[in-house]
Amino acid sequence: MILFELRCAHDHHFEGWFKDNATYDAQAAAGEIACPICGDTHVGKAIMAPRLNKATGQSLDAQGAALEMRRMLVELRQTVEQNCDYVGDRFADEARKIHYGDVEERPIYGEASPEQTAELEDEGIAVARLPWLRDN
Repeated sequence: MILFELRCAHDHHFEGWFKDNATYDAQAAAGEIACPICGDTHVGKAIMAPRLNKATGQSLDAQGAALEMRRMLVELRQTVEQNCDYVGDRFADEARKIHYGDVEERPIYGEASPEQTAELEDEGIAVARLPWLRDN
């Protein structure tokens, strides 16, 4: 099921539940959707805030989605910090040493400029840039 914010030609706003977008389109084209305030059947979708479904089936509005994303990024940072060695601004050099077998392979994280990252990728060294939230 999908929830749409609807608006009639007289600018009355109301909600409607539909099986899917195609069901809404078919009912709207057939004039089967009427404004509960004035009965107008010239109805269209109104602008609405996005809603994202979580695995639990709960929906999130834009603010809730942003908070959930922040929670996930904090969790990612904690996982990286607990499982990887911090090498600071030596990241590019350490990644090369690991890639070419000069040191034992291990997970690392640190800082690298966009240029350094591009050079590593050109050498076939797998790297990932992560959004890193500050502690506060």
